Amino acid sequence: MTTPHTSVIRILLADDHALVRRGVRLILEREPDLEVVAEAGDGAEAIDLARTHDVDLAVMDIAMPRMTGLQATRELLALKPALRVLMLTMHDNEQYFFQALKAGASGYVLKSVADRDLVAACRAAMRDEPFLYPGAVTALIRNYLDRIRNGEEPPEQVLTPREEEVLKLVAEGHSSKEIAEMLFISIKTVHRHRENLLHKLGLRDRLELTRYAIRAGLIEA
Repeated sequence: MTTPHTSVIRILLADDHALVRRGVRLILEREPDLEVVAEAGDGAEAIDLARTHDVDLAVMDIAMPRMTGLQATRELLALKPALRVLMLTMHDNEQYFFQALKAGASGYVLKSVADRDLVAACRAAMRDEPFLYPGAVTALIRNYLDRIRNGEEPPEQVLTPREEEVLKLVAEGHSSKEIAEMLFISIKTVHRHRENLLHKLGLRDRLELTRYAIRAGLIEA
């Protein structure tokens, strides 16, 4: 039984094997905050069901007839941009993993460890956090290092030039009022830049910003 305050995650489950769907449903519905509201046997059926059911999360097999989970994921996210999608697959395969990320999936769970990982992956997806199995993390790091070795630049700068200016001044110990005066912007804008910096860099406070600025070579230690 869910309490009135529990927010139930409504799930669309898509796999072409009825036995697999039954097993996955059993794993999910042991949890009070997870409910399977629709089941599909292939990607095309999943899209049809998404049109007629109110769902928060789709759990999709990759290899399905008529339309694969990867194709269906692209279509589902075009149809419902707020929907979260998890790929549930037997393939411990880097190529499939990267294709799933490109398609817009929030996570990649192996069927072999679904009883251990799937519930955590569902909740992570709804918090907008990616869920990756250990081999996938290794693949991501290897892919990143290969790009660095090949001299590929990151696709875009993490911080804008203005954010770098604000970061440098924050790290040097200037108050928001002083920074606003120095950069000819409002205090409100300084606060917004600071919030953006903390969010982008995954930091918590001025001290961590200062440490980051030193490591990045923006100020002298």
